[in-house]
Amino acid sequence: MKFIRVILLFVLTWSVSAQEIRLKKGVIMADLKVHDTLSENFSLYLPTSFKGDRAWPVLFVFDMKDKGRQALSMFVSAAEEQEYILAASNGISDSLSLSENILITNRMFNRVYSILPIKKDGAYLAGYTEGGRFASLVPSFIKGISGVLSCSASVANREVLNIKRPYYFIGIVGKEDYLYSDMINNKKFLNKLKFPNQLLFHSGGREWPKNSYLNSALEYFKLAEMAKKNTELDTTFVYRTYNKNMLQMEALLAVNNPLFAENRLSQMLEVYRPLMNVDSLKERKKHLRRSKLYKSRQHEENAILLKESFVINDYDYYLEEDIANYNYNNLGWWKYQTEEIVKWSKSPKIGEKQLAKRLEGYLNALIEDYVDMIKEETLVDEEALSLLYMIKTIVAPKEFKNYLNVISISSKNEDYGTALFYLEELLIKGYTDKEELYTLEHTALLRITPEFNETIAKYLKEARYEIMEE
Repeated sequence: MKFIRVILLFVLTWSVSAQEIRLKKGVIMADLKVHDTLSENFSLYLPTSFKGDRAWPVLFVFDMKDKGRQALSMFVSAAEEQEYILAASNGISDSLSLSENILITNRMFNRVYSILPIKKDGAYLAGYTEGGRFASLVPSFIKGISGVLSCSASVANREVLNIKRPYYFIGIVGKEDYLYSDMINNKKFLNKLKFPNQLLFHSGGREWPKNSYLNSALEYFKLAEMAKKNTELDTTFVYRTYNKNMLQMEALLAVNNPLFAENRLSQMLEVYRPLMNVDSLKERKKHLRRSKLYKSRQHEENAILLKESFVINDYDYYLEEDIANYNYNNLGWWKYQTEEIVKWSKSPKIGEKQLAKRLEGYLNALIEDYVDMIKEETLVDEEALSLLYMIKTIVAPKEFKNYLNVISISSKNEDYGTALFYLEELLIKGYTDKEELYTLEHTALLRITPEFNETIAKYLKEARYEIMEE
């Protein structure tokens, strides 16, 4: 352990590798260097209760958009309450290869371990969306990881899971998130492997979960360490968290949410079974599952998930076919699908409203994946790209960039009829940036035509070029 001494109230400083490092408690410290000879840096947070005379658990937070500090900030409140050190690389990115990201991660790990008293078996990983997926891969390459908290992302690669070296996987997902059903299937898969895991649900969409969910996940990690006897049993902490979970479960029942309540009871059974008698929980869960309300809601849930799987299969099949065959005639089918989503979004049934949110999210993500894939090709298929943008104008009619992309690609290929059609559709939707329209790439010839300027004048009052009457 490195020598540590307290300076003033919340400032620590100690010597590491002949250089002085000054750390503060209770604030996020960004841009800490991993090594003198490297440009890599990381962010660090020490809880205000931090002292150097004992070992601490650490939560490494990942963000694949090179925004480690912002991702780390989401965990500050939970880290304070549960007493975790937080660290996040500012250098990993989805633009780098997996091997490069793993090496950057490993160097950050080594740096944190060299300057802080980290608890044995006390390393945990966390991330949101792609950050969560990357976090689930790290234990396959770096030893000593006890748990992974993944928000809105399932395990990235099930084939590399090592059942001889399991870690505790905790997933958090919203019922409006298009990966909701995927994460349910992920839990079933992990259960079959007897891989320790939990799945926490919230009512939102594809968004960072509230602090209470992050806090619960860190609590579960601590309770798991007590169950494995890696940490001294703290009966006060066990019963305090147990009572808190019971109150939350009762609150869910009070608002007629039996599915969330049953999920909470299932979590509690798994978490507290090694630590205390859970016979009362078993009886409570059995009684809840026999209730008419639970059976009715579970039947509705199963029916909606089945419908969702059929619709998603159609999206996958027809989008691939349409792109392969440049099938413009199927644009009407996509319009019908979006109308169905709108219809479900207006349903009085909460389950169908959530289904609409998930399908909308899935379809947008699917199209974006195809766009990214085509753009990465050496020879970009512009016709396929244009068709994707056309479908996107149907699926997300208020995303103006898609109309602009169609106009640009169509003008480049001298398809001015298509360009003018999407120009008018764009203006009808409320677009007003005349300057961008007159500087849009590949439209030099289009924007001097009478038709273009007549359309601009019709919706934006005045065109840049005078319309000559014959």
